[in-house]
Amino acid sequence: MKNFRLALLMSIVVLANSVVFAQTAEIKDPQITNMLNEVSATHLETLVRKMVSFHTRHTLSDTLSKTKGIGAARSWIKSEFEKYAAESGGKLQVSYDTFQQPADGRRIKEPVILKNVMAVLPGTDPNDKRMLMVSGHYDSRVTDVMNIKDFAPGANDDASGVAAVMEMCRVMSKYQFRTTLVFVAFVGEEQGLYGAANLAKRAKAEGWDVHLLMNNDIVGNSYGMETDIKDNKSVRVFSEGVAAAETKEQAAARQSAGTENDGNARQAARYIKEIAERYVDQLEVKLIYRRDRYLRGGDHTPFSQQGFTAVRVTEMNEDFNRQHQDVRTENGFKYGDLPEYVDYSYLQKVTRMNMSVMANLGQSAQEPQNVKVITTGLTNKTQLKWEAPKGKTPFGYYVLMRETTSPFWERKFFVKDPSANLAYSKDNYFFAVQSVDENGHESLMVVPKPGR
Repeated sequence: MKNFRLALLMSIVVLANSVVFAQTAEIKDPQITNMLNEVSATHLETLVRKMVSFHTRHTLSDTLSKTKGIGAARSWIKSEFEKYAAESGGKLQVSYDTFQQPADGRRIKEPVILKNVMAVLPGTDPNDKRMLMVSGHYDSRVTDVMNIKDFAPGANDDASGVAAVMEMCRVMSKYQFRTTLVFVAFVGEEQGLYGAANLAKRAKAEGWDVHLLMNNDIVGNSYGMETDIKDNKSVRVFSEGVAAAETKEQAAARQSAGTENDGNARQAARYIKEIAERYVDQLEVKLIYRRDRYLRGGDHTPFSQQGFTAVRVTEMNEDFNRQHQDVRTENGFKYGDLPEYVDYSYLQKVTRMNMSVMANLGQSAQEPQNVKVITTGLTNKTQLKWEAPKGKTPFGYYVLMRETTSPFWERKFFVKDPSANLAYSKDNYFFAVQSVDENGHESLMVVPKPGR
């Protein structure tokens, strides 16, 4: 099979140092397909129902009980990660990310010790420092955000996201990847994104190369509250266009090149759409050009603020009769975020979506370096040059092109050498370059900067 895929890429003709560009066929890695087939809707439901069984997972709830509260929940998540670690032959590294959260005068009344739960699968390439992260938050709440006692099932918000992360960890820890994979269950989202903020600051301080964070929050419902329509085929990916951590110099360069729609998070979202729709049947990834829902935020936001590439994955239509509601029955209608209202087949698709992206990117060569549009002289053609990435040398590169008004990359050309001369004007199109290995695993895209 490997030789077949190699032959497919080699079918792009190279003659006398000039490249004859051709549209390439999609290449699916059978190992990734096998991984996706291991994702179990039944197991996802078991995980969600177990999290609901802790009665409440409010960030400030009981930490001493073995059966109720945030303490019991995090202990169980850690024990499940440790079970996967044993099944992986010890490759998976499980830990708490423990920190003291100061009082904030709002939702944290006094200092409290909080714990994110992490499982890290180290990459096999010592020269590849990339880290790919997938997350959900394990805390829950009811209508009153300070109510730490009442039943707060949080089945969809966000046991669904944590279940996706855990199922990915269970399956993927049996395999090896070039990059390091990080599976994390955040605490404190409902109180103010505190778990994510702590880990993002730690990642920045310790120099982690967090190449992409996919945050899964509210990913298990396929029912539209107002529309009364079931949509189990669509999922939203939110991405910022202008980086939250953009400097004045970066802003000036962006304004000059007109790349306000081409930040790293926006490119990652396009990558997610392409790879997920390649591997997951009956799934359409909707790219939402906002950092998050209108005037709202999530655990990807602190990572964006620290300069990392981060996006939010969320179901197409939220059901607000379930979200942040006291569990009750009024006029014959049952309110509350209960496990019977999660669509586990839909959650299976979303989990597979995340896994396909993480696996494809986790096996890819690193991004091309110093990608430039050559600007010496006025011309209606476009000359691109770049340098090979660090680490393993890629089999080749894809040059991507789209109209300036298009939300997606429209054409994808394969080249062997780190340069390309295109009969298309840089005034009228956007371009990017990504590495590709012999099995068709692509890196993230790099938008060129002007150069000479």
